Amino acid sequence: MASTAAALSPRKTPVQARSAATIAALHAATIQVLTREGLGRCTTTRIAERAGMSVGSLYQYYPNRDALLSAVLERHLDDVAGTIEQCCGDQRGRPVAEMAPALVTTFLAVKLRDPAQSKALYAVARERGGPALAKAMQARMVAAIAAMLASAPDAGFDDPVLTGTIAFNALVGPVRALLEGHVPADIETRLEDQLVRLLTAYLKTHQL
Repeated sequence: MASTAAALSPRKTPVQARSAATIAALHAATIQVLTREGLGRCTTTRIAERAGMSVGSLYQYYPNRDALLSAVLERHLDDVAGTIEQCCGDQRGRPVAEMAPALVTTFLAVKLRDPAQSKALYAVARERGGPALAKAMQARMVAAIAAMLASAPDAGFDDPVLTGTIAFNALVGPVRALLEGHVPADIETRLEDQLVRLLTAYLKTHQL
């Protein structure tokens, strides 16, 4: 486990504006190559070319492709988790009928903001280090949802974490199916309404 973590760690932490800009360029190039050519053709050579730099420059920041992919995935998941945490914080103390649509709308907005990127990163999430990152970020989001639910003035949750886990996965499943093309594309226009109905009905079963 320690050796895997070390292999996926970046060589440098950006502390200067120039380094931060280089990291951002590498991450953007990685996403572009991933979405256009797929994981199998996402090599450090192609990423460096897309970013307009040499492979040697890339290796100054990341020891290998997996480390770069892990960093890109982590940034994406952190963005999603942070957005959900902010939403849940804003909804604390509100009725469950307001919590449900806010959570659904926020989750769909952050996951469907760039569908190609979200879809491409599902493949990365199955690679080395990906499952652990996804698990950690899911735990953050479930914790935020559970804390929100526990604050509801009109409902009582015996196990907010369990309810939060079910609610979260009720959102994840349909969105992933949509992004991976397992359901008709026209479902997207109706997805928000259907998920709001589903989540609202589920949370209302806990109303006092």
